[in-house]
Amino acid sequence: MAEGINERLNEVFRDVFDDESINVTRDTTADDIDDWDSLEHIRLVTAVEREFGVKFTMREVSAMKNVGEMIDIIAARGTK
Repeated sequence: MAEGINERLNEVFRDVFDDESINVTRDTTADDIDDWDSLEHIRLVTAVEREFGVKFTMREVSAMKNVGEMIDIIAARGTK
């Protein structure tokens, strides 16, 4: 299941950051993507929520340290 989530996340990241070379892994953080600042983070979270039909809490958003934690939350909730 996580593999399918990761592939879909790659597409979301590529779209939000307008960079087809992005390939996120569980260990990817904001430090790994040049344009990932606080504004882009909001756009990214919104796009991920839309793609997977989930809503993150503010606590979850602020606690996420890497893409792996995002994948775990999405997997735990199930996806559309």
